[in-house]
Amino acid sequence: MTTDITRTDTHAAAERKTRGRLYRPLTDIVETAEGISMMLEMPGVAPDSVEVTLDKRVLTIRGTVTCGRPEGFDLAHAEYGEGDYERAFVLSEDFDPDRITAEMRAGVLTLTLPRAEAAQPRKIAVQAA
Repeated sequence: MTTDITRTDTHAAAERKTRGRLYRPLTDIVETAEGISMMLEMPGVAPDSVEVTLDKRVLTIRGTVTCGRPEGFDLAHAEYGEGDYERAFVLSEDFDPDRITAEMRAGVLTLTLPRAEAAQPRKIAVQAA
């Protein structure tokens, strides 16, 4: 059984909608008995500004940040740069693409990638001879 996920940093083919910076969201990947969970930090991204696609085993995550500066104020100091997020991973065939789910909460996108039924570990009963 393999649960390989390979990162890929190829985003040259993706058309960008903004001229700001492009960030790779920090990602934690946790393996569970059912598959894997991925947590991507995407502060400033609204749930409706997230795009998750799966094309030929390449899982691509994009998030667009909307400007959060209040009108009538000038920026005096910034420690957080504005920009959009993008990250891509190549998945093994062990995952069921029809059951992948995504949830955005407090700037963290959580993806759940369940293993395909054929890739689930099986317990083999041992019988006495």
